[in-house]
Amino acid sequence: METIGKSLKEALKSAQCEDCLTVGVYESAKIMNDDPDSVSFCVLATDEEWECNIALQIHFTLIQSYCFDNDISIVRVNDMQRLAEIVGDKAGQLEDAHCCLITNSADGSWEDPALEKLHLFCEESRGLNDWVPEITLPKR
Repeated sequence: METIGKSLKEALKSAQCEDCLTVGVYESAKIMNDDPDSVSFCVLATDEEWECNIALQIHFTLIQSYCFDNDISIVRVNDMQRLAEIVGDKAGQLEDAHCCLITNSADGSWEDPALEKLHLFCEESRGLNDWVPEITLPKR
């Protein structure tokens, strides 16, 4: 399981470098609405502070449903702060890291082995009826 957490971190960093990363619930919803075919992978993040937030849970339910309907691999992480450190600016500050989308590059040339590993992990998890598997991100 630690390996898959490292793969997620690598895929997020790689997508960020390729300008193929969207961060934020509303920003992600906009991408899903405007260009649904570009979405490759979805990460939902919460922690104890946010898990009772009804509005966020409704957003998560809608995003999950969209991902299922459009064959988009989706995972959860339980440490939003750590996710924000990975995808945020140099100070690791990011207000809304509850949802991150990895999109395909405009020319379709970007391929990432870590992302392929994540897709396979999600496919195997679905085979075990774990539709939104939880991944633990590696510590610093």
